[in-house]
Parts: sequence; structure tokens; C-alpha cells
Amino acid sequence: MGRSVEGHARSDRPPGRTAEAAQRTAAVQERVQALGAVLSDALAVEVHGSDLQTLKRAPRRAPPTVSPADLEAHPGPVWDAFVPHPPGRFRWWGAERRFARRLADAEDRFAEAIERHRAAEETRRERVAKALREQVEQQRRLDEATAEQHARIDAYIRALENRDRAAVTRYFTKALDRIPEPLDFPRRRKVGYVPESTLLAVEWDLPDVSVVPAEASYRYDRSLDTVLAVPRDPVELRRLYQQLVAQLALRALHLIFGSDRYGVVETVVFNGMVESVDPATGQTVRPCLITLRATREQYQALVLDQLDPVACVRHYFAAEVSRHPEELQPVEPVLEFDLTDPRIVEAVNVISEIDARPNLLDLSPESFEHLVHNLLTRMGLETRLFRRGTDGGIDCVAYDPRPITGGKFVVQAKLWTRTVPPSAVRDLFGTVVDAGATKGILITTSGFGPTSYQFAGGKPLQLIDGTALLSLCHTHNIPARIIRRAS
Repeated sequence: MGRSVEGHARSDRPPGRTAEAAQRTAAVQERVQALGAVLSDALAVEVHGSDLQTLKRAPRRAPPTVSPADLEAHPGPVWDAFVPHPPGRFRWWGAERRFARRLADAEDRFAEAIERHRAAEETRRERVAKALREQVEQQRRLDEATAEQHARIDAYIRALENRDRAAVTRYFTKALDRIPEPLDFPRRRKVGYVPESTLLAVEWDLPDVSVVPAEASYRYDRSLDTVLAVPRDPVELRRLYQQLVAQLALRALHLIFGSDRYGVVETVVFNGMVESVDPATGQTVRPCLITLRATREQYQALVLDQLDPVACVRHYFAAEVSRHPEELQPVEPVLEFDLTDPRIVEAVNVISEIDARPNLLDLSPESFEHLVHNLLTRMGLETRLFRRGTDGGIDCVAYDPRPITGGKFVVQAKLWTRTVPPSAVRDLFGTVVDAGATKGILITTSGFGPTSYQFAGGKPLQLIDGTALLSLCHTHNIPARIIRRAS
């Protein structure tokens, strides 16, 4: 009998462990499915920017300060309540004199009651008047506070519509902070706005490759009587992670352009960063695993619920995507975030009258040439001037002696206040091809339009607008500012 019970217990184990393996396999598959639905889940939620008018507080009424009991006059004393009863028909001796005394006493008490009532009424009226004055003053303060808050909102909206750097940066920072990240992904984001180019740069933290389950499935091993993990093929793991990263980049474009209620962003630069530990050194690193630049026109042409995310970012946006993200192999950002960080860049100084830094727009072409050469030299490049333009621009060749990342660069600089036309970017690319250069760099004191960025996508071209130029000057200790004079 005992032997049959033991045999029955053993026969129960495989089905239990088999069910456990199936359950754990289903959990892994569910996780992979959720990772593959990050973009579609985001598209299912309508995104619209905050209407700042809705932030205005409704007018508030000051609470009543007058007691309801004080609102109406209290009735005064009535003589009938004081007058004594006269003597009856049978009057005893001295009754008349006693009545006369009571009557005189009643008259005195009545007069005192009238005076007390008059004084009480006067006090009540003063109390009501004071309370009403306090209520009016409190209402005035409330109205002033409401008007001041409305004025701040109106000023904020005007600054947004005028593409003020700080206002737009603040608006998108708050808009993106309100959007939760899926699946407990990192929430760290940095935003920087470049008004000269209507460009928004975002540095967005991504989950590392460990977010993809390393196990493809689970199986029950009868000989060991245990559940074993079946490891995922490294190629498949890399493919799933790259798919996730591409989805997150497209999701970011969806959120940013969808939040742009005031139409101030025409180009978005997305740098997807991962904070992880380098297994070779044990140090914390933040490599960029994906970088792309997208214009509004490019984005609006997408059918996001029908495309392949990796193919889209690589071939349509010419994005750089890490080939080996599991090894934290970085890519070079199309635009370093620090070149747009509003905490670093000071495009306009409100106390410009006492600011000793030279205004780049006041420089002569020769002085601007000297500044650019100085900047390139401090960046570790060897420069050689080969042509001076007639439009306030210079052309030179710069050599970067570093292996792999170095090479021959064609550099053009435009001392302009107007937006650089796309033809200048196309001309630069032609010069790069003709000179057999590694890269073309166009530096300007103004900005670029979305057509220029669209043309530069996927080509060895680097566009440095006024904001990025100031940031580079700041980084390399060259005093500079850009003050656009009112026309």
C-alpha cells in the first residue's frame, strides 16, 4: 500500500513541473509581446499638447465676512414692555404715589434701553462696515492674484509663440514628463530648443538589453526533475532589442510632434542613451545607441501602425543604430545634446550692455575667420584656408589626425542673420564630393530650416547653427555671444 502511494506521488511530479515550464514560457512570451507592442500602444492614446489657457485659475469670490445676525437691524425697545400697570379700581392709600414712582422708573429704564440699543446699533453698523471693507480688500487681493496669474500665462504663451528658447524647453519638458513610460522603462529625459533652427533636441534614456528576456522558453528535464531555461539565440536577442529601440525612437517623435500645440518645432533630434555598467571596466557608461534627425514633413508622411520600426529609422530617417547594443557599442550622435542645452548656451544676454563678450554679428569677415580658425584649432583640428567668400563666409579644409574618427573635413562658415538656404547645404555636399573629404561642416551664426536637415540626413554633413556655435565657443573658452539687433 505504501509503495503505491509513493509511486502515485512520483507520477504527479512531471505534470506539475511541465505545467510550471509552460507557465514560465508563457510569461516570457507575454513579455516579448509587450516589448513588441510599445509603439502600437502609444499610438492608441491620443496625444495633444497642453492648452495653456486652461491653466488660468477661475475668478474666486471672497468669502462673506459679515455675520448673518449683523445684516439686519435689531428691533429697538418698546414702551409697552416697560410701562407699569396702573392702580386698579380699588386704590389703597399711597397707590398713586407708588405708581408714579414705578412710572418714572420705567421711563428711566426705557430711556436707558433706547440708549443701549442705539449704541449697539452703532457698534453693529461699524462692525458691518469694517467687515465689508475687509471683504472688498480681500476680493481686491484675490482679483489681483488672478490677474497676475493670467498675465503670467499670457506672457508664457507669447514667449512660446515667439519661440523663446527657455519657454519652449520648459513647455516640452513638462509635456513629456507627464507621459508615463511603458513597462517601468527609465524616465530620464533632457530637452533643448534651438530657436534659430526651430529644432528640439532630446536626450532620452532607454532600457538596456537586459529588458529583453534572455530565456526563449523553459522545459522540464525529467532526468534532473527540474525546469531548465532554454537560452535565446543572441541574434534573436539583438533583433528584438533593436526593434524595441527603434519603436521607442518613433514613439518619441509621435509624442513630441503630437505635443507641439503651438507649432514651434520643425525638426527633432533624438539621441537614445543607455546608462549601464561596462563589463570591461566596471564603470558606469552612457553610450548613445540610436540617433536620428526628423523633420515634421518627414514624420507626417509616416503610417506608424503599418511600418517596420527598424527599417523606418534606418532607411527613412538614415538613423545610426548600434549594431551590437548588447556590447554597448555606441553611435555618434547627429547632434550632441550639449550643443543645444539651454543651461549652457546663452544666445541672448539680458544685460548685454555690460557683457564684455564680443557679439559675433558685429565681427568683420576677417575677424570671424580668425574666430572660427581659433575654434577649430582648440578642437584639435589643423586648418588650411583655401577660399574666402563674399557673403561673410569662409571655406577651409580641416584635418583631424585621430585614427578611425579623423580625416579631411571641408568647413564652411556663414556670418549670417538669416536662415541658411538649402542651396548652401547642397553646395557644401558637392564640395565634399569634389574634394574627396570625409565630412562637410557648415557653421553659421543663424540657423537651418527643415529642408536643409532633410537633405543632410544620411550624408557626411554636420550642420552647426548659432546655438551650437556658442556652445562650442563656451566649451573651448572662447568668449562669444550672438545679439540680433532690432531692425
